[in-house]
Amino acid sequence: MRRAVSFVHSLYCQRTNRPTLPRFLTYLVTFSCNARCVMCDSWRKSDANDLTLSEIHRIFAQLPRMDAVRLSGGEPFLRSDMLEIAHAAQKMLRPMFLHITTNGFLTRRIVKFCERRRKDMPLYLLLSLDGVGEKHNAIRGRDTAWNMAMTTLQALAPRQKELCLKLMVNQTIIDADGVEQYLALRDVLRPHDVPHHLVMGYDISATYHRERIALNVAPTGVGEFSAFGEFEPQQIERLLSEAERDARQYPFFVRKSKQYYFEGIRQRLLYQQGTPNPKCVALTSHLRIFPDGSVPTCQFNSHSVGSLRDRTFLDIWRGEPIQAQRQWVRRCPGCWAECEALPNAVYSGDLFKKMFAL
Repeated sequence: MRRAVSFVHSLYCQRTNRPTLPRFLTYLVTFSCNARCVMCDSWRKSDANDLTLSEIHRIFAQLPRMDAVRLSGGEPFLRSDMLEIAHAAQKMLRPMFLHITTNGFLTRRIVKFCERRRKDMPLYLLLSLDGVGEKHNAIRGRDTAWNMAMTTLQALAPRQKELCLKLMVNQTIIDADGVEQYLALRDVLRPHDVPHHLVMGYDISATYHRERIALNVAPTGVGEFSAFGEFEPQQIERLLSEAERDARQYPFFVRKSKQYYFEGIRQRLLYQQGTPNPKCVALTSHLRIFPDGSVPTCQFNSHSVGSLRDRTFLDIWRGEPIQAQRQWVRRCPGCWAECEALPNAVYSGDLFKKMFAL
């Protein structure tokens, strides 16, 4: 009941532009990565300044209770203390679930993590597979990428109930070949009973840009979306139609969330229309933390409002620098990266409005 009341209060604050504490945390535990993806420069960045485990504990102790905690990278399982980080998130932030994204290369470490972690809340483990066989290898820049990821999938898929685990595959579409690859990957995954989600790759991210600068690459107009690859309209429509058909089998909330995301992609890529376009909740309901403890604005604006390594959470959350960036967020015409769009949809209330046609 307390969580529900807090959520309603958060919705009210978003609608009235009043200050609110974050409820959704995205923490990039490291930029270091053992893949060499063509669409990402994370692997070119240094991990020399990553937060230590003791610093993470100190920061988590200052944060409010979260609805969800997303741990990502880089490749998060390159951190030898990933289990301790996850335990700290579960114990100190008390989310409803933990979400981790991985390329699946480190099978032994990932399986051991799933076996040893606290099972008092669900783990959503999102495994990145962008195509079948050599196609995935080419995108991930490793000739063993497919085999390593599939070994991890095969090890965990039969044990999901035992491990309180929900295993999912995330496919990033970066070129027109991704349409056929989506269909081929779906066939591979079907016997494993692993849901298959797709996201459209965008051409540039401030978060994963190789330069550590305050970079702003956000859209400049409503409905603007610059895809990583080039597509014909019929390819986009075919891909989204297949994905929407597959989404019908998902639980109600997941199904509606995916349909919402797909509709935004369709409108932007085919019609240059910015609908849906929920109010952005960056620096309000959605808190991002970079590996070094700095707090960026969002996926497309890496301007930092302060470092949790050097300042307290409340000092940053109530300080002047963050107020200026919140004004920037309010003026932003809106993006359509899934990692931003769906938290925006939930905490602005727009997803529920669309679900129930309010």
